[in-house]
Amino acid sequence: MDVSECESRTEEETMELQHFSHPHPLVFFKYQTVASKEVDPEAARCFGCENPLEDGCYGCNQCKFYLHKGCAELELVPQIQHPFHPQHPLTFFPQSPYLGEYVCGLCGGIFWGFVYHCDSCLFDLHINCALLQSSIATNFPNSLHHHPLHFIQNHNEEVERDCSGCQKPLSGPIYHCFDCSYPTFFTLHKKCVEDQPIEINHSCDRKHPLTLLPQRPAHPEKCSCYLCKIQWSGFVYSCSLCNFEVSVDDIFSPPTITNASHEHPWMLISKKMSFICDFCGIVGDHSPYLCATCNLVVHKNCISLPRNIRITQHCHVICFSYSFQQNQVEDCMCKICQTEVDTSYGRYCCSASGCDYIAHAHCATNKSIWDGTIIKEGYDEKHGPSNLITDVIEQISIEEIMVASKIKHSYHHHNLRLTFSGEIKDDSQCDGCMRPISNPFYICEQCKFFLHKNCAELSKEMGHPFHKHALTLTNSRTLVEYSICNACSHWYQGFSYRCYRRGCSLNFDIRCMLMLNTLNHPSHDHSLFLEHNRQRDCSACSGTMEPWSVAYRCMKRCDYTLDVGCATLPLTAWYKYDKHPLTLTYSDESEPSQLYCDLCEKERRPNSWFYYCADCDNSLHLNCALGDLPYMKLGNKIKGTPHRHPLTVVKNIWNCPPCVECRELCNGQALECKETGCNFTVHWDCCWDLTF
Repeated sequence: MDVSECESRTEEETMELQHFSHPHPLVFFKYQTVASKEVDPEAARCFGCENPLEDGCYGCNQCKFYLHKGCAELELVPQIQHPFHPQHPLTFFPQSPYLGEYVCGLCGGIFWGFVYHCDSCLFDLHINCALLQSSIATNFPNSLHHHPLHFIQNHNEEVERDCSGCQKPLSGPIYHCFDCSYPTFFTLHKKCVEDQPIEINHSCDRKHPLTLLPQRPAHPEKCSCYLCKIQWSGFVYSCSLCNFEVSVDDIFSPPTITNASHEHPWMLISKKMSFICDFCGIVGDHSPYLCATCNLVVHKNCISLPRNIRITQHCHVICFSYSFQQNQVEDCMCKICQTEVDTSYGRYCCSASGCDYIAHAHCATNKSIWDGTIIKEGYDEKHGPSNLITDVIEQISIEEIMVASKIKHSYHHHNLRLTFSGEIKDDSQCDGCMRPISNPFYICEQCKFFLHKNCAELSKEMGHPFHKHALTLTNSRTLVEYSICNACSHWYQGFSYRCYRRGCSLNFDIRCMLMLNTLNHPSHDHSLFLEHNRQRDCSACSGTMEPWSVAYRCMKRCDYTLDVGCATLPLTAWYKYDKHPLTLTYSDESEPSQLYCDLCEKERRPNSWFYYCADCDNSLHLNCALGDLPYMKLGNKIKGTPHRHPLTVVKNIWNCPPCVECRELCNGQALECKETGCNFTVHWDCCWDLTF
């Protein structure tokens, strides 16, 4: 390396940038990789676009804030008039303008970084999507969609979801509706707009033409037809006179299909006929494919069912089988939907020796369960680093088992010592799960940092039935000072498992991550199982669940449902005027005049859960017993509120001050300003009603 090259390299490595999105100067990292010590791998994502970092980036290691070189050097104007949202100008924010993440109005990704935002419409565009261009589409049939569509010639692979028409991944030019917001986006391939005739004649219905519809006509709730079983939500060709529908994917089918997973060609039988698919066991009513050699009849989509897949509902790879002799199991209940699996048809079974996991083919490959990843033949299940304990400094032997008694953990800068019988203060919380600390636990002897032994040993990466992608263990305070769990909707601090797939950003606190696929809850006589896309009211709180929610449903199909927030409620709580623990109670047969909360003295709803002490006859609302912030660490400071100073999470028991906003007493957890002479206390919810 000559002198001039060396000088150039030294100059680049010491470059600094004062970026408007961060208060500290950002240092340019040119020759350091993300995995090096100089750039923290935990925060190895650009805070602007949220894509993985590359070698050239600007960063502040003190705050763990990093930007791609390209993102840092973007010439972003404070306000733009954008064709995606012509009604109002969009204002730039360096981070989400909401308490939590925002949802991009084009790609549907969940982000917290750079955004253009309309405060009037609550419309948001991720920075990469804001750089795209579009034009208004003309001549699109109103019968298929009643809003105008925007044509985007090149979306730079920003939109990573399925076409609303054919239900296949979007690629190439697209049409998008900006009036249809999360979660009901409407986006189409160019070919699904321009190449689909509104009416066709088809061999499946020789009497009437089939008409293109944007969605299927309503079917009975427990309909067992193929389109209902696979939850088809795309375009269909329909004959209302014959009550017959065909998906757009099936309407144009080749006469022969060859697939590497089957040794013989498949021949199309293009006619209306009833059959049972040998691969998925679901009844079909038209156009099956036949393998005459094997005497198999299958749906078109079932031909391409992958041989080996991994789902987060199970810890091993599962394999597709349509031979009764292979992977025979005694328990033939699908582990996903908890209904019987007919093993005379195809199904997915666990490949591990001695494991009896089994699932319907359509359940295992449901898009809310499986992320589409296919496992190659001969795949060896190898496991990376098991947890975030970076160093075991000392060990002790307990019943001939070596236990780490002094450790170094990734999420704390001091050594931690294991304690089996240490003195525990009443308000001590685990910095991982935020629950009260209990033995055994690790303690920092220099500061108030506690970790349950189990929380210290949590896996670095794991799957969970809540989400189809693998999740990574994260310290939520590294990214932001608090987060909201996407399962139970509680605000929390501490550890969480986060999805780092671009645009996903879902995170789950440790309490929810410990929930299993099945649940025995004392509120109900039968076992409950986890179900995706549950659109019923919760039987405990009567809250309506969103279409994308997960919930626990009764295995006996008695219409009992618990959302995750109610399923994770602690079974006991404490009340300052009661020496006994209060028990979570599920019904109250008292007279209506007695249905009051003993803390806030407001009415209780007769069918809602509450906490109760039978000895003292005390009854409390759930929130009155648990507080507003049960999973926030007492003493932690919160920045970014409308108040001019940082606020501290406190727990008021006696002499509770009034809230500066609503003027009611701040019983339990609240936010308090510790600055001398400020005298400011506010409820969490009221805090965000204050003006900046």
